[in-house]
Amino acid sequence: MYRTATRGRVALQKLAQKQVVSGLDFALPARCGGKFFGSARRPRIAFTPLVRYHAGGVSKIILPAFIAICILALYFYAHHNWHPLPAGTTIDRIVVEKSAKRLSIFRDGNQIKRYQIALGRNPAGAKQEEGDMKTPEGIYKIDGRNPQSSFHLALHISYPSDEDNQRAATRGVSAGFDIMVHGIQNGRSWIGAFHRWKNWTAGCIALTDEEIEELWRVTPDGTTIEIRP
Repeated sequence: MYRTATRGRVALQKLAQKQVVSGLDFALPARCGGKFFGSARRPRIAFTPLVRYHAGGVSKIILPAFIAICILALYFYAHHNWHPLPAGTTIDRIVVEKSAKRLSIFRDGNQIKRYQIALGRNPAGAKQEEGDMKTPEGIYKIDGRNPQSSFHLALHISYPSDEDNQRAATRGVSAGFDIMVHGIQNGRSWIGAFHRWKNWTAGCIALTDEEIEELWRVTPDGTTIEIRP
């Protein structure tokens, strides 16, 4: 009788070994004190926590890695200067299209590059007076630069013109001043390209820090800048 039971138990163990899969544990009958516990005909199958343990371990690795990749991708998008201009490049004209929030640079009539920009907080229409938060419209010059600007780097636009001053004087107001093409406010450069989501300046034209560094490099003083509606 004992020999028969032993052979049966060995046969069940072999069957369990053939059918076992990761995460399954066959609980076979065991002999204790001359008695058999469990059924020799129907092996009990119990799920161990092995699958749950591995799934949790994988998620603990994959989720942080996914978050890190997303952060790196966002940083790359926000701070990458696409199609950088070669050293020695110079331009002779800048065109700003306010409605398209776009600044284009030209050399000898040929467009070299475009940048997306942010404008004054009240972008519709030409600047009329100091504090109206509008970006001017008209033809001006880049007549100076400020390497110590509070907005990274700044190229000064020759606003107001004589016409701008006369128009403002007839209304008894100041035309305003210090209109620039500049980067992001110092201390907030981390925002990068996301600054374009809204118009946020007091009337200036804003690019990312990486873009204004390039524009600063290729733009000589005296360059014409045309600002269109």
